[in-house]
Parts: sequence; C-alpha cells; structure tokens
Amino acid sequence: MTESAWLVIALVMASTCVAQAFGRFTWGVALPGARDDLLNGSNTLAGFFGTLNVTAYLLGTLAVSWAASKVTLVGLVRLGLTISTSALGLASVAPNAPVLGAALFMMGLGGAVIWIPAPRIAARMLSPTRAGMAVGLVGSGIGTGIVFAGQTAAFLDRRSDADDAWQTLYRIEFSVAVVVLVGAFVLLRSRGDRPSLTGGFGGFAALRTVRGWIPVTSAYASFGFAYILVFGFLVARLEDDSGFSSAQATAMFSLVGGAAVFGGIVLGPLSDRIGRRITLTTTFTLFGLCALLLLTGRQPWVAIASAGIGLMFSGMPALIIAHIVDQTDANTYGPAFSAATLAFGGTQMISPQIGGALADALGSFTWVFVLSAAASWIGAIFASRLPT
Repeated sequence: MTESAWLVIALVMASTCVAQAFGRFTWGVALPGARDDLLNGSNTLAGFFGTLNVTAYLLGTLAVSWAASKVTLVGLVRLGLTISTSALGLASVAPNAPVLGAALFMMGLGGAVIWIPAPRIAARMLSPTRAGMAVGLVGSGIGTGIVFAGQTAAFLDRRSDADDAWQTLYRIEFSVAVVVLVGAFVLLRSRGDRPSLTGGFGGFAALRTVRGWIPVTSAYASFGFAYILVFGFLVARLEDDSGFSSAQATAMFSLVGGAAVFGGIVLGPLSDRIGRRITLTTTFTLFGLCALLLLTGRQPWVAIASAGIGLMFSGMPALIIAHIVDQTDANTYGPAFSAATLAFGGTQMISPQIGGALADALGSFTWVFVLSAAASWIGAIFASRLPT
C-alpha cells in the first residue's frame, strides 16, 4: 500500500474506534458506575439506556440508507464523527439520567453514520481479493478502542475513589475524539466516490441483489442480539455474580478488546482463502461456547473466554461485511449494507432491555449469557446457508 492508503485506513480505524468503542461499547465499562451514580442501581434502567443507544443506531441506519443517495462516503464519516464527538462531550458532563440518556442516543446515531461507510472506504484501498483484510483492519480499530477504554477505566478506579470515574473516562474519550474529528476534516478526502444512485426504499432493492442475502442478513441479526448481551453485561456479571473486583472485571473487558484487535485481521484474510461460509459458521459456534465459558466465573477460563469473545466479535461482522462487499459495487454497497444493518440494529435494540430485565428478575446474569450463546448458535445455522 502507498503511504496515502495507510493514512486513509488509519483514519478510518480511528473513526470506527470513536464510533463503536467509545460511543457504544464504553457503556459496558461505565455501566456499573453510572448505574449506581445516576440510575439508582437499576439494571433494568441500565439496560434501557443501552436500548436507547442501539435504537438510535437503528434510526441512524435508516438515515444512512436515505443519505447514501445524497452524501459521499467520506461525508458520512465526517457527519458521524461530529455527532459522536458531541455526544461524548455531553456524556462527560451529564448531571442526571435524562442528559446521559440523550448522550447515549446521540452516540448510537453517530455510530451508525460512521460504521456503514467505513468498511467500503478501507476496502477500496486494497485489491478486491483482500477485502477481508481491509474490513478486518477497520474492526481492529474498535478493538484498540475497547482496550483503551478498559485500561483507562481500571487506571481511574485505582487512582480515584470518586463516584464519577466513569464520567472522567468519557471526558478522556471526548478529547481523543476531537483530535480524530479534526483529522477527518483536514486529511480525509473523497477520491472518486460519489453518492449511491440505487437501492430502493431502505436499501432493500440493493440488498436483494446480494447472493445469499437472506442468510447473511439473518446471521447479522443474530450477531446483533448475541454480542451486545455479553458486551453490555460482562463487567456487571463478573463483579456482581463472580466476585471480581472492578479492576479485575475491567481487565477482562480490556482483554476482549485486545483480542478484538486481531480478530478481523486474522479471520478476514483466512476467509479470503477458505471462504466466508465456513469461517463465519465456525466463529458463530465458538462465540456461543465462549459466552457459556464465562459463566464459570473462574480463571483462567474467564480469561480464555474473554479472548475468544474478542476474536469472534471483531471477526463475525468483518466476514459479514466482506461478503456484502464481494457482492456489491460503489453504487449498491451503501444501500445494501444499510438494509442489512437494519436487521442487526433491530435485534440490538431489544437485546439490552431483555438482558437487564432477566438479570433483575432472576437475580443474576447467568441466563443472559445462556441466551447470548443460543442466539449465536442460531447465527451459525444461518451462516452455514451462505453460498460458497
């Protein structure tokens, strides 16, 4: 790759870090502190706040399916970064639950607006035969951000007894996001990309041109339901049910992120060689097994499971997106991926609320993780139906 290509991919990785790791997955780390500080200790309310975030993600996906015909891919990334950065700033000073809820809602919007165009921007910097690698690199940016969030949270917990350590984390992430936002406006340039001209309502006409669009969309929906139960409640599960300290629990969250750095860039190229179907089916199966292994609450099994979760977490969407990239062009990718993401966003929207309510009703997070495993294995069935 040329130096300019590396710069583009690095900026895209940083953008997805802000959108997903900061704007969405940091809530899993911040949840115990925010729950006790602003939400009166309610897991149900904390789950509802997670639902706000993913509901906004779904609405953002709808917005992108419309905007893809009017805004370039780079323009979408810049818009999403503006929204996400503003939301992180709001969360960093939120004085009460409604303001925090508004910030999480904005983070969901920004996350969708950035995530949908980002893989295509990266993929066009490499040859078509390396699409899996390109998409995997984008996913590694998310993993890097998760490590940063987890390690920063652990450092703040060790250094401060203040109740707002979770909010200090958002302040730090806001500062990083400002730098990325400036970089996107100054350095990221459109290079021949143009608004999509086709797609139909919500992008479904474009999605139907993708071979295996029903199983790939169904697998993406299963992934949305399964992964967010683990990400949203991992820290709380380890602290509340397994007796982990805050530092120990956030260390496992960081381990998830560390493994996620490598999941996409390992599994993406692997799928370039042996095929998307077999690789994706295997990753779904392993994700479910790791979700159950977390329930042991003992080391080294929790660490092994956390690493596995991270690898599969970044690998599964990279493989799904790579399949869609394989089957689309510059005009149809945006609408097609937006339409597939609607199914993903829909299952994300209901998953956190169900998980929080289950935890409150049953007094533990055990069945939350069992449910995640079941959803993942359903995804494996759909993935096995993809065309070769």
